Amino acid sequence: MHVELIPPAQKQPVERSLRVKDVAEFLDVDKSTVYVACRTGQLGSYRVGAGRGTIRIPRSALKAYADERGIPAETLGVAL
Repeated sequence: MHVELIPPAQKQPVERSLRVKDVAEFLDVDKSTVYVACRTGQLGSYRVGAGRGTIRIPRSALKAYADERGIPAETLGVAL
């Protein structure tokens, strides 16, 4: 009997999402501004948890948001 071993899948680096509070600090705006951007779809986000949960913003969504508005990524103070 011949058995082929399949190598384990390569682990991709996990993209840590950001909290609303963190994004507000990076953009130097109030948290309510970030909530509005998430609610209107300008800033990609998702909810985690039961009930209302908490909002998380992927780093890629923050990068796209900054790029659309001409905000240099290096001024955000976060690795995107």
